[in-house]
Amino acid sequence: MILFTSTGLLVLLSLSIPVGIVLFLLAFGIDSFFSPFPLMRGLGQIVWSSSNSATLIAIPFFVLLGEILVRSGIAQRTYSALESWVSWLPGGLIHANVATATLFSATSGSSVATAATVASVAMPQAEKLGYDPKLFSGAIAAGGTLGIMIPPSINLIVYGFLTETSIPQLFLAGLIPGLCLALLFMIVTAILCTIKPSLGGPGIKADWRKRFIGLVDLIPLLGLFGTIVGTIYAGWATPTEAAAVGVAMAFAIAALHKAISREMLTESLKGTVRTTAMIMLVVIGAYVLNFVLTASGVSRALQEFLQGLGMGPLATLLIIVLMYIVLGFFIETLSLMVATIPIVVPIIAQLGFDKIWFGILMIILVEMALITPPVGLNLYVVQGVRKSGRFSDVMIGVIPYALAMLFMVGLLIAYPAIALFLPSIL
Repeated sequence: MILFTSTGLLVLLSLSIPVGIVLFLLAFGIDSFFSPFPLMRGLGQIVWSSSNSATLIAIPFFVLLGEILVRSGIAQRTYSALESWVSWLPGGLIHANVATATLFSATSGSSVATAATVASVAMPQAEKLGYDPKLFSGAIAAGGTLGIMIPPSINLIVYGFLTETSIPQLFLAGLIPGLCLALLFMIVTAILCTIKPSLGGPGIKADWRKRFIGLVDLIPLLGLFGTIVGTIYAGWATPTEAAAVGVAMAFAIAALHKAISREMLTESLKGTVRTTAMIMLVVIGAYVLNFVLTASGVSRALQEFLQGLGMGPLATLLIIVLMYIVLGFFIETLSLMVATIPIVVPIIAQLGFDKIWFGILMIILVEMALITPPVGLNLYVVQGVRKSGRFSDVMIGVIPYALAMLFMVGLLIAYPAIALFLPSIL
């Protein structure tokens, strides 16, 4: 059964079949060949119970929130404000890319949207000032990955729903690792540009008056993030209710900047429907597959197989980490998560690891899938915005940041408190 499941997953995904359909096909296949009784008779009940959850309503709200912010032109103001504060560092505007991605991640919840937004704002500056296209593009692609780590994160909502883990706790757990990862990106940039100054382009000086005036443009996004996170942890709102409040605030911010138009609203709603439909198909498919794997004994068989190898918990964890790194070369982020959660998380729980901690570890590993070819979506997004140069430039430029992610994985394994500190005290 294990061989059938893993081989079937890889073959179907290699045929470019949508991952939601792949999950349903795998479930039907396992049920047909290995189940002692027809599990699919309960398909209707499984689909209904997996989608009939108020928690999942947070997904379209957070998607819509990000769409509004992306399409209302707020990113340009945010970039300009952060540019004056960090561009004096070795690497210049590359730090502004990471800082803008970090702040935008705290509101959009989407890595691809974050990368596309920052790239569209930053690329004209890079070409004008003569920055190294490899490192500049790589920093944008890597910075975009923070969109699924720093709360609110759509991927953390999906993980929490599928593993029955507290979403507010996951949001808290992702905050420090997300900020640490952003800091690591900036340290890597500073080191590389100190060793070879030509990579960073000319530094940009700004007086203090300009810096403090620019802070005004950061207040709406910081207020939005504070409201969403604050209402959740003050106990005033669930993540779903906080997401609804966030959408209302995003409309207000867009109205304040006179950016609301019929075209903007239409495109925002279309984007929300497309993204939500894709996510929900994948989530329901994962829930069906999870049910079939558990009922057919596949999960139990895999646990027994790993236990039979005689490896300790740490060695087993390292094998799982290696598996995610390899699969990340071939499978897209959300697909990788939902296809593996039904199999991996029960093993992790049995080994005695914390599910909240592992959720953050998994997010970093699947973040790497966004910047590793051949299916790294952020690489294609950044190259698409560039509209010039070679795709290999982006691939080469992202390598130092991928190594920084691996370093962060090592830190999380060695010091789980990095993720668990905030959940433990709140």
